[in-house]
Amino acid sequence: MTIAVVLKQKGQDVISVGPDTAVAEIAHTITSRRIGAVVVREPSGRLVGIVSERDVVSAIAHHGASALDMQARDLMTRDVQTVTPETTVDAAMEIMDSGYFRHLPVCSRDGVLTGIVSIRDLVKHKIMLHQHDVESLKAYVSGMA
Repeated sequence: MTIAVVLKQKGQDVISVGPDTAVAEIAHTITSRRIGAVVVREPSGRLVGIVSERDVVSAIAHHGASALDMQARDLMTRDVQTVTPETTVDAAMEIMDSGYFRHLPVCSRDGVLTGIVSIRDLVKHKIMLHQHDVESLKAYVSGMA
């Protein structure tokens, strides 16, 4: 299965902020939307970074309350790992595991941001596949009896 299948199921909405967005606003967005990260985009729409809840907590730990006055550009991860819709779910999970992060922006081959997946999205998808396999096996075995 591919990331395209996961995005079709979960949707392609991407919550994003600009590089000059205050960390306090990012924290509010993450909390109110119940998400773990926001992508950072230039006004042109080009992906330039990602800020996770972990980045916000780390900034507060290092800078105290003044971290809330910082901007996305001050703490975002700039070298963002991305996947394409054609990437397999297993490959995406391996990328997340080896990079110790939980969110992957999805970009088309020409670099246009088309979605974002979390480890939760991928695990949920794999569980659904396994449940389908179990139900198919049960039906097969029941049909033999």
